[in-house]
Amino acid sequence: MLKREFRINFKNFCVWLFILVGIFALVYLMYPSITNSENSEMLNEVLKSFPKDLLVAFNMDITDINTAFGWLKSEGYIFILLITSAYAAIMGSNIALKEENDMTIEYLNSLPISRNRILTNKIICGLSYIVLMVLCIGVFNIICLFLSGTFDMEVFLLLSLAPIFTSIVTFLLCLFLSTFTHKTKNMLGISLGVVFISYFLQIVSNIAEQVEFLKYVSIFTLADTRNIIINGTIDNNIIIVSAIISLVLLICTYINYNCKELI
Repeated sequence: MLKREFRINFKNFCVWLFILVGIFALVYLMYPSITNSENSEMLNEVLKSFPKDLLVAFNMDITDINTAFGWLKSEGYIFILLITSAYAAIMGSNIALKEENDMTIEYLNSLPISRNRILTNKIICGLSYIVLMVLCIGVFNIICLFLSGTFDMEVFLLLSLAPIFTSIVTFLLCLFLSTFTHKTKNMLGISLGVVFISYFLQIVSNIAEQVEFLKYVSIFTLADTRNIIINGTIDNNIIIVSAIISLVLLICTYINYNCKELI
């Protein structure tokens, strides 16, 4: 059954990976012309006109976007977080529900397989594809950065691994929410809403000190971006919190899925 799950979800994985790699390939190809001496001066002048809080929101106050690695640490990293989280959210919302939506759950129930085993196989498949996507993006970026110039390998590796925290929590959260409904179309808007609302809260918390507390309800706080760029390390508290949230969501998902009336 696990092989079946990997086969069914392989096409989606390739499409999402192709989209992200395609975006980054275009940027890496165009960036040398964007950052030549003349354009570099214009870019610096434009950045000076931006409000400081806006620069903080995109990490532009602590990175130099005149290099490809600088762009990756600011705007590029946001692309990675958003797309990997969106992919994880959609997969989490669909991977269990599609059996009910396609009416194949009746066939699975007729087999000598428990609900726990069905759900476990789907979770293993989802988490494997999420980790594989993050690793593939990391390999692609490191090849392009080697061709583009010098960069900090340690910071790059930490930034490349950090999206795993946000993506896994997003996947498990959307998987848990999907146990409350029977139709995939009901979950699409919810899953994407989780990602973009969470990102909006993260941006707002960085811009305004009065609402800084909002970062504690944003999944993107788990990426620990600014700490990685400034200190070159991932806060151990982030790892612990991510593990606890993931464990709680897993337990709740198994409980709900076993109690759910499958149609």
